[in-house]
Amino acid sequence: MPTDRNPTPTALPRAADLRADCARCFGLCCYVPAFAASADFAVDKPAGTPCPNLGDDFRCGIHDRLRDRGFPGCTVFDCFGAGQQLAQVTFGGRDWRAHPELAEPVRAAFPVLRALHELLWYVTAAVALRPGDPLDGELRQVGERLTAHTRLGPDELRAVKVDALRGEVNPVLTRTSARVRSRGGRPGRDHRGADLVGADLRRADLRAANLRGAYLIGADLRGVDLHLADLTGADLRGTDLRGADLTGSIFLTRAQLDAARGDAGTQVPVSLGRPAHWSPVPVTIARRPADGRRAGSRRGPASR
Repeated sequence: MPTDRNPTPTALPRAADLRADCARCFGLCCYVPAFAASADFAVDKPAGTPCPNLGDDFRCGIHDRLRDRGFPGCTVFDCFGAGQQLAQVTFGGRDWRAHPELAEPVRAAFPVLRALHELLWYVTAAVALRPGDPLDGELRQVGERLTAHTRLGPDELRAVKVDALRGEVNPVLTRTSARVRSRGGRPGRDHRGADLVGADLRRADLRAANLRGAYLIGADLRGVDLHLADLTGADLRGTDLRGADLTGSIFLTRAQLDAARGDAGTQVPVSLGRPAHWSPVPVTIARRPADGRRAGSRRGPASR
């Protein structure tokens, strides 16, 4: 019998399985996580309590007005399809309201399953990049293992060591990124984990750059070409992407786009779509004059 440590491998999920389907969920993102009153949330909500905006039908009562009502943090949360998987497969369609005995198991399992689905999203995105042998095989192997973990029952899910799985997956993703970013020659600049908060990057060459985990909060990337730039985990809250080209970026998520600012001139992958709150008209980009400084010079070297 398969165990949590060595589940039976299974095929990778479809892209649709890694996208949130709220109609098949039981409002888990509005029930399980905690949040505090801040610029992102208008009220305090303890973990394991329903948000006051969650209706009896498990729908958000202000879904089309979240930003206006002080809940922008809700608009950038992505369960990567874990919500419907937990609701319909793990718990067989039984919800936490009709079955109060499931409340605690649901609260324990949801964060684990969401983390697994997020890792799977990155792995399937990496497979689609076709990095070539032997990485193609390695990615499929780790993806199959992750998929098998998502099929575990509630008790087995609680025992999954997510950090250990990340430790297995991240090196493969990092090697995939390096190979893909080298397709045009050498990889771009390494800004991994860099503090670029508020930086003016309009003249920076970020093509094929490594921006994994970079802090780009409020940074100005208007008109920047981000072809083959690795945006894994980059913090794009308030980042100005007006007129930027992200069509060829790798490991870019919809949640990152939702957190950023853009306009009709921002080019994004068709699979992710354009956030509704972005400006419907393109804005003329005023490029700063050349001053001899490199990207991130506001706070010293951009890479670590």
